[in-house]
Amino acid sequence: MTAEQIVLVGGLWLDGSVWTGVAGELEERGRHAVPVTLPGQGDGNSSATLADQLTAVLAAVDAGPGRSVVVGHSAACTLAWMAADARPGRVAKVVLIGGFPKGDGRPYADFFEISDGVMPFPGWGPFDGADAADLDEPARRAFAAAAVPVPEGVARGVVRLADERRFDVPVVVVCPEFTPAEAREWLAAGDVPELARAKQVDLVDIDSGHWPMITRPTELARILAAV
Repeated sequence: MTAEQIVLVGGLWLDGSVWTGVAGELEERGRHAVPVTLPGQGDGNSSATLADQLTAVLAAVDAGPGRSVVVGHSAACTLAWMAADARPGRVAKVVLIGGFPKGDGRPYADFFEISDGVMPFPGWGPFDGADAADLDEPARRAFAAAAVPVPEGVARGVVRLADERRFDVPVVVVCPEFTPAEAREWLAAGDVPELARAKQVDLVDIDSGHWPMITRPTELARILAAV
């Protein structure tokens, strides 16, 4: 079975609209794109959990006529990997953009402070440097204004992985603010134990910061269409 669709899953604070440019470019290339708006990140459900988000991704996979390429960005690299774990026969490939999957029993995204039951966008301070280097001031203001606070039940959810067949699913790591050489070093050092056990991991470079779907949609779509 070939992959019939490309499921697009954004990272923290992002809803499905962040993929608009990429999805349009993919459709022009004859690939069916399915951007996912995750529970708690665009639907107003501040009580959403990590399990709810996984259910939404799996619903998109299950709705496809064949197998899916599942694309995860940043923290959602873990969500994409959880989808491969839950549906190893339905996920043709996992693409990880700017991140790596956490292992079983790890917290999903305990990166920033929780306030009133959500993890708001912390501002640009934590992303000084390569992460946000290609976002100009208007783009930063637009991002911050649209950022959706992530429910605590998502950010502090616990990753669950159970099916060893996930390691049979091919993985492509798209390297934005870091290089393929750096990623290769991290893999060799054992810093990404989940991918260390994957049978096929390919590394692809993209000259961008942490959010290439915003700053390099055409180039990112070309990479995704090729996989």
